[in-house]
Amino acid sequence: MNYLINNIIIKRFAALASLVIVSLILWNTYIFFQKFKQEERVKMEILATAQKELGSNLDLNANVDLPLKVIENNRNIPIILVNENGEIVYFQNLDSIKSLNKKYLEKQLAKMKAENKPIELSYKGKNRQFIYYRNSDLLNKLTYYPIALILILLLFLSVIYMFYNSNKVAETNKLWTGMAKETAHQIGTPLSSLLGWIAILKIEKVNKKYVEEIEKDVNRLNTIANRFSKIGSAPKLKKENIVTITKVAFDYLKSRSSKQISFSFTATDLEIYSLLNKELFGWVIENLIKNAIDAMMGKGVLTLTVENTPKKVKITITDNGKGMSKKLFKQIFKPGFTTKKRGWGLGLSLSKRIVSDYHKGKIFVQKSEIGKGTTFEILLEKALLSS
Repeated sequence: MNYLINNIIIKRFAALASLVIVSLILWNTYIFFQKFKQEERVKMEILATAQKELGSNLDLNANVDLPLKVIENNRNIPIILVNENGEIVYFQNLDSIKSLNKKYLEKQLAKMKAENKPIELSYKGKNRQFIYYRNSDLLNKLTYYPIALILILLLFLSVIYMFYNSNKVAETNKLWTGMAKETAHQIGTPLSSLLGWIAILKIEKVNKKYVEEIEKDVNRLNTIANRFSKIGSAPKLKKENIVTITKVAFDYLKSRSSKQISFSFTATDLEIYSLLNKELFGWVIENLIKNAIDAMMGKGVLTLTVENTPKKVKITITDNGKGMSKKLFKQIFKPGFTTKKRGWGLGLSLSKRIVSDYHKGKIFVQKSEIGKGTTFEILLEKALLSS
C-alpha cells in the first residue's frame, strides 16, 4: 500500500515539477524576447535619427560619416523607407535579386507593417517619411527557442518514463514468474501423494475405469505443474510430432466439453515434425480451444486443422461463435485485455509469448466476423527429418 502511495506522490511531484519548469522557460523566454525586441526598436530609432540627419543636411561640406556609419552598420534588420504617399524610397537587408520585383517589396512591406509600428521622419515638418522594419532573423529564431526546450524536456521525461515503466514491467514479470514456479512447487507435494493413493487403489482392485480416470487427471495436474515451472526460463525444444501433441490436447478438452459442441480434427499428414516443448505448446492449443468454446457459449462447431506446407506447419482453429471486430485482432494478445466478464486476459497473451518467443513462430487472428465466428492461425517452422 505504501509503495502505491509513494508512486502516486512521485508521479504528481514529477508532473508539477515539469509544469513549473515549462512555465519558467516560457516566461523567461518571453521576457528575453521583449527585451531584445525593445533593443531592436532603439537601434531603429537611432538609425532613423541618422537618416533624418543625412536627409536634412544640405551643406555639401558637412561631415556625414557618423550618420552613414550608423546606417551601414545595420546588417541584420530588414527595413523599407516609404514617403508620405506610401511609395518605397529605399530598402536595406532584403534579397537584392527578389527586390527587383515590386510585388516582393510590397509583400515585405506588409509583413513589416504587421510586425512593428513605423518610425516617422520629417524634415522641418515637411517631407514626411516612414521607416518600416521587420524582426531580425535572430529574434525570429528566438521564438522557436522555448519550443525546442520543451521538446528536449518532453524527450527527457519520456526516457525517464520508459525506464521507469520497463523496470515496473520487469518487476511484474519477475513476480508472476516467481508465483508460477512456486505454484508448480506447491502442486508437486499433493501430486506425489495422489500417485501413492493410485497405487493403493490398484492393489485394492478398485474399478479400473475409475482408477484410469483419476490417473488421467493426476497426469493432467503433473502437466500443469510442468508448464508453470517452465515460465520465465527458456524451455528445451525437441523434435516432436506436432500432430500427436495437438491431437492429445484436442481430445482432452473434447472429452470434457459440452456434448452440444461438434468437434472436428483434421491433419493433412499423420507425422509433421517441429521443434517443440510439448507441455507449453499443448497449453497454447488448449487456450485457443477454450476461447473457442467460450465464444460459442458451449454450443456450436469447432474445427482444428493441422496442415503440412512446404516450409511451415499451419494450425487453424475455427469456431462459429460471436466473433470480433477487426480492431481487436491485435489487442486480444495484450496482457490483461479480455472481452469476458470474468477473464484475466492472460491466456492469449501467454499463448503469443509461447509461440513467438519460445518457438519463434507466429500466432494471429486469420479472420473473424461478428455473429459468424473466428479463425486463429499458428505458423511454426518444420524440423528436418534428419535432425
